[in-house]
Amino acid sequence: MAIKTPGAWTWRIARATLVAALLVVLAGPLMTWGVLGWQAGLGMFVMAAVLAGLGGLFCLWALLRRRGSLGVVLAAAAGIAAIAVPAAIVIDARAYPPINDITTDTVNPPAFAAITAAMRGPGASALVYEPSFAAIQAKGYPKLAGLVLPAAPDAVFVKAMAAAKDAGWTVIIADAAAGRIEATATVPWWGFKDDVVIRLTPAGTGTRVDMRSKSRVGKGDLGVNAKRINDFLDALKA
Repeated sequence: MAIKTPGAWTWRIARATLVAALLVVLAGPLMTWGVLGWQAGLGMFVMAAVLAGLGGLFCLWALLRRRGSLGVVLAAAAGIAAIAVPAAIVIDARAYPPINDITTDTVNPPAFAAITAAMRGPGASALVYEPSFAAIQAKGYPKLAGLVLPAAPDAVFVKAMAAAKDAGWTVIIADAAAGRIEATATVPWWGFKDDVVIRLTPAGTGTRVDMRSKSRVGKGDLGVNAKRINDFLDALKA
């Protein structure tokens, strides 16, 4: 059976689908560049993904009826791929606890001092640690704990600063005497800001390292903060 030339409506929907798929791709960079706020950016991401997905299914239906062209094929692929991204995020989110403030010490979590509410901007979550997160974290990340290194605090501080810079964080304060580092990390692609505090305390002849990583917005973090802490502690062990 010969493939028929797509009709005008099929062409229009195919073009709209490609535009919507492009907006899905641009949502993250637009937030990173400050063109869109996080709520507007996520709203655009979700809406564009839904529209692209619907358009992709329509284009796929047109292709099954042998009414298509290369443009319709591309639109079908782009639309289905666009809706697959948020679908995967939603599925992935179920694997992580619904909290966005993670620490190696839930009894006495490192507190933010240099990073203030004013610096974090309007709409950011409170800096105070929510005690109810402790039980949720223990269930979701049972192995997350502080690290004790067999080196003096000043030596560990130097290594911690190097690890923070290697991670690409923006260091807000670095107080060697107090054994304290506060920094801001930016989530790749999305541009979300997470705040980090590292606390060094003497532990016998060595040093205990505790860390806290807290997202500024949202209720969950898709495991980003726990991964950041684990990656940082692994860097100190190396």
